[in-house]
Amino acid sequence: MICAAVAATSDLAGVFVVMHEDASDDTCLVHRGTRTKKMHTSRRDAFRSVNASPIARVSYQERSLQFLGDHAGRGGCELSVRPCIEPKCALVKFFPGASPTIVDYYVAHGYKGLVIEGTGLGHVASDWVPHVKKAADVMPVVMTSQCVYGRVCDRVYDTGRDLLSAGAIEGDDMLSETALVKLMWVLGQTSDRFEIARLLKTDVAGEISAEATRTRSTFEELP
Repeated sequence: MICAAVAATSDLAGVFVVMHEDASDDTCLVHRGTRTKKMHTSRRDAFRSVNASPIARVSYQERSLQFLGDHAGRGGCELSVRPCIEPKCALVKFFPGASPTIVDYYVAHGYKGLVIEGTGLGHVASDWVPHVKKAADVMPVVMTSQCVYGRVCDRVYDTGRDLLSAGAIEGDDMLSETALVKLMWVLGQTSDRFEIARLLKTDVAGEISAEATRTRSTFEELP
């Protein structure tokens, strides 16, 4: 709590998680909220930054904060509050043998958006593809990965390309939980399908890395 107070009263602007760096009380790390995942059930340093580095380190004894990389300072831009969200979104985890009718359930019950946590680069079994297309015809469907690190790329294997053709949207290197919350927020801002896709692929709060964006652009330029 003391380290969190040090971070909260610094020049740092944004939403962050402040937790122990290791098992001691010496230092805490400041993690960007959109990049933070709890990696252990009970360790003091259970919270880690995924696909990104911690923003800062806080010394408990010295009550001081050391920035570890680029950060947004207070007063850098005018605050714009857009609180509307669409709560009727779901996160579905694919697993071997899972029936694709799981997707149909959310379509039939009027859900507005779906995040599918696939395997590897963002894959599901081939028999899911027609069901994903049926869902993507009426709502945005975002593909993320069960892998902790790395990013989704559905241009490498046939199943991935089939998912893209069916209308799925790559979640890049967003955490699945972050992708779900972002989808809720995006649907609270617009109902235009093109604008929804654009916002989902746009880094809003550090949830998508610049490297993922550059790599995606390279793939999109390929014939």
